[in-house]
Amino acid sequence: MGVYLPILRLEFAHYDYQSRQTISAKDFALSMVASADMSHLGRLLERVDGLNDDPRLKDARLTFEDLKNFAELRKKLLPFSLALFSFGEVNGLLTRDDFQRAASHVYGISLSNIVVEIVFHLFDANRDGNLSFDEFVRVLHKREKDVAQPVETGIMGWLSCGGNRMHNPLSSWMFS
Repeated sequence: MGVYLPILRLEFAHYDYQSRQTISAKDFALSMVASADMSHLGRLLERVDGLNDDPRLKDARLTFEDLKNFAELRKKLLPFSLALFSFGEVNGLLTRDDFQRAASHVYGISLSNIVVEIVFHLFDANRDGNLSFDEFVRVLHKREKDVAQPVETGIMGWLSCGGNRMHNPLSSWMFS
């Protein structure tokens, strides 16, 4: 993670102002929203506020490891999104289990159930319990300029990544 890790530690410390070694689900979600496409900011902030209405998330606490693991996936958004949707249903929808399985199988990153719940709470725009490619990828962008890559959505995004298969960490797994 390099220089990125100290920044992530500072961000975590900002939210963990009581030094509990955990942050609230709402603070975790705010961290995710901070790196989202600004055109979706209003809707995402409404979703963050709605976390307090969800009994599973209202009192949930997340660790630095949770924040770090999700940040690792965010750094690899485009290849991870391709992996996600290869694990998904034939109709292009992704379940919570698909999301966790893809993170684990492709990058060896373990996401807690609560992280997955927050992701789905924020990004499942139509509230059908699944994520579509567009729901997930179009709103989530990397915030660091040194690791940022433009994110295309839909078929153009898939094709642009497919052209880079030789440099893609998923190549040996997806295309062998």
